[in-house]
Amino acid sequence: MKRKTAPAVSSVIRTHRFQETPMLRRQRLSSLAALLAAVTCSAPVLAADVDPASLYEVSTEGTSTQVKAGEKGTFVLAIKTKAGAHVSDEAPLKLEVKGSQLTPAKEKLVLADSVAKKAEGQAFADPRFEVPFTTAAAGKGSVDAKLVFFICTEKICARQQKTFSLPVEVL
Repeated sequence: MKRKTAPAVSSVIRTHRFQETPMLRRQRLSSLAALLAAVTCSAPVLAADVDPASLYEVSTEGTSTQVKAGEKGTFVLAIKTKAGAHVSDEAPLKLEVKGSQLTPAKEKLVLADSVAKKAEGQAFADPRFEVPFTTAAAGKGSVDAKLVFFICTEKICARQQKTFSLPVEVL
């Protein structure tokens, strides 16, 4: 009668060493996930090199600088974005307008108050605000505004804050 002999220990170890177990598969996948996360997280660092203020221009062209006492003037503020950038229509945009020697028709504005609307097929519109104001007495006055908005590209979305003080001569 022949006896069955157990395989040599070294052949068992060699065979077992090359078989992939669920634990090894999980370790390999978690290492791959960690590498992918490291590469993905480093992308915003590269995008952070772009100065968000270089992605747009703010203009107050068209604002009334001389108004007769008792008559109306207009404060105009427009944000012109550069190629590849847009003002977020999802994040809050706030414009606060105050004045000395004059009274704005509305002091707190949001993106919905913009007179610029999206054209057909256009993804975003550059906001433009036109705020009427009235004057009371002759003298030197000013329109003061604080603008808060988010400028975005495919890689970043950055909060921006600008303040303006424009002289208005009331005749």
